[in-house]
Amino acid sequence: MARVKGALATRKRRKKVLKLAKGYWGAKSKHFKMAKEAVMKSGNYAYIGRKQKKRDFRRLWITRISAGCKANGVNYSTFMNGLKKAGITLNRKMLSEIAIADAAAFTALVEKAKAAL
Repeated sequence: MARVKGALATRKRRKKVLKLAKGYWGAKSKHFKMAKEAVMKSGNYAYIGRKQKKRDFRRLWITRISAGCKANGVNYSTFMNGLKKAGITLNRKMLSEIAIADAAAFTALVEKAKAAL
């Protein structure tokens, strides 16, 4: 029986890593060892970034809602508490869109929240 050599698998693995490292600066896109380190590091950054994106957007939505609340003379936490007591279940993303696009509708929501308190 013929002896199986690992050259094909090794070349495939190296090509895959070098393809992922395409566009990296200097030797990081050319040398396998440096490319492998850079790809692993960038994978970690990408994983962390996917988690941070959710936090960042939530913070943005809350800031927008808070600005809309201040324009209507109520603070964010009171507004959210009022919405909860009024039984209005809108997520922060939609509330922020309403605050930006439709000020009249947001004012109506604030009035309902105030009435529920």
